[in-house]
Amino acid sequence: MSTTSQFTERDVSEFFDRTTQTYLSFWDSEGVLHTGYFADEADTDYPAAADRTSDILAADAGIDATSRVLDVGCGCGNFLLRLAERTGCRGEGLDLSIERIRFAESRRAERAPTADITFRHGSATALPYADGSFSHVVSQDALFLVPEKPRSHAEMFRVLAPGGVLTISDFLQPRAEIGAAARRHVYDRVRWNGGYSLDGYADALTAAGFVDVDARSLDAHIRQTYRVLGHTARERAAGTADEAARTWILGFADSCDEIQAAIDRGEFGWGMVIARKPA
Repeated sequence: MSTTSQFTERDVSEFFDRTTQTYLSFWDSEGVLHTGYFADEADTDYPAAADRTSDILAADAGIDATSRVLDVGCGCGNFLLRLAERTGCRGEGLDLSIERIRFAESRRAERAPTADITFRHGSATALPYADGSFSHVVSQDALFLVPEKPRSHAEMFRVLAPGGVLTISDFLQPRAEIGAAARRHVYDRVRWNGGYSLDGYADALTAAGFVDVDARSLDAHIRQTYRVLGHTARERAAGTADEAARTWILGFADSCDEIQAAIDRGEFGWGMVIARKPA
C-alpha cells in the first residue's frame, strides 16, 4: 500500500490554475466539473445528470429567493449561477484557483449580469466573511481537496447564521488503506491527500458543531459518471484531428477507467451530506 501524499493549498491552487484552460479548451468550454446524478444505469446524459446533482442539493437545502448562499470551492461558477437563475437567491462563490474565479466572473457577466452574485479568490480555511453572513453554505465536489479539513468545517460553521444549512456533495475515501494505483491515478492526479469515509464525514461535521447531520452514499452515480465520461472521451478522441487535443482526451479516458477500478476496489466514493447549525 502506498503512503499518503502531503499536498498543500498552494499545490492545489497551482494545479487548477495550470489545468483550467486546457480543460476548457479540450473538453468542456462551459466548465462543468461536477459528478452527475443519473436517472438509472441506462442514462448517459452527463450534462443533465450534473444539473440534476445541483438541483437535488438546492432542493434538499431549501434554497429560495430569500437565501444568501456561499458556494465553497465554486470552481467555474456553474452551480451558483444555476442556483441564482432558478431560485433568485443572492450569493458568493469562493475558490482557491484564480483562473477558475476569472472564468466564473466571465460566465456571470454573460449568463446573469443582473444577479446578486459575486465570485472571490480565497481559501476555505480562512473564509473572508463575517460571522453568520449566510443562510446556506453549499459545495460540490471540492472540500475533499482542502488539506486542513477541520478548519474548513469550523469556518463554514462560523459564517452560517444560526439555523443555517450546510449542503454538500464530496468525494470520499471509504477505507484507510489506498493502493498504489488509486493513489497515482485518483488521489495524486488532482493533488488530493485523502479524506473521510461517509460515516467519518458525518462525525467530523458533528465535531464541528453541526446537528441533524444526514449523510448518504452516491457511489452508483459516481461510477456511472466516469463510465459515461470515459466512453464520451474515446468517441470524441476518434473524431479529433488535433494531436495534442486527442492525446489529452485519451489520457482523460484512461483516468476514467482507473477511477472506476478504484471505486470497484472500495478506494474511492462519493456522498452527499446535509447538516444544520443550531438555531
